[in-house]
Formats: sequence, structure tokens, C-alpha cells
Amino acid sequence: MLNKRKEAAMKVAHSLWAAEDALDAALAKAAELSGALVSARVDANLSAIVAQDAFEGAAAALATITRARGELVETHRRLTEAKIQIGLRTLAVGDTDTKPTTGEAKPYLQAVA
Repeated sequence: MLNKRKEAAMKVAHSLWAAEDALDAALAKAAELSGALVSARVDANLSAIVAQDAFEGAAAALATITRARGELVETHRRLTEAKIQIGLRTLAVGDTDTKPTTGEAKPYLQAVA
């Protein structure tokens, strides 16, 4: 039963990481678009009022993606709690796990003098 939980947790972890990576990529591309809009306007020597609605749309998309990323970060935190609830506190994902943690794990045992 523990092995099935580990397998399930790893499937969810990989899916979560893929979603996080996708949102990060979308965030970067949306920011790139906003920058390209500004550069294009300046390079073409256009008035600031030209395509203002497009600037606002790009900014709104960036804000929406940022909020979605925050929701996914919260999902990650909640899944970390769920992992502990189902007895997988010490589940390690190997040396390919490059995701940073938000804090250090607290050891169960401490050295004594």
C-alpha cells in the first residue's frame, strides 16, 4: 500500500512540476510580449495612445498568469501537507529533483552531548 502511495505521489509531483514550468514559461512569454509592445511603439515613433488597449490586454494577461502561478504555488504547499498526512513525510524524489524548498526539513532526531 505504501508503494502505491509513493507511485501516486510521484505522478502528482511530476504533473505539478510540469504545470509550474508551463506557467513560468507563459509568464516569461507574456512579459516578453509587454516589452516587445513598448519597443515596437518606440522604434516606430508612435504616439503613446496607439494600441493602448493592446498594452492593457497584455498587462492583464501577465497579471492573470501571475495570479495563476500563485494559486499553483499554494497547491504545491497543500500537496506537501497532504504528503505528510498520508505517511510520505520522507519521500525523496532522487537527485533529479531540482525544485527548491521553502524551508528546511526538521529532523526527527537530534544529536545530544
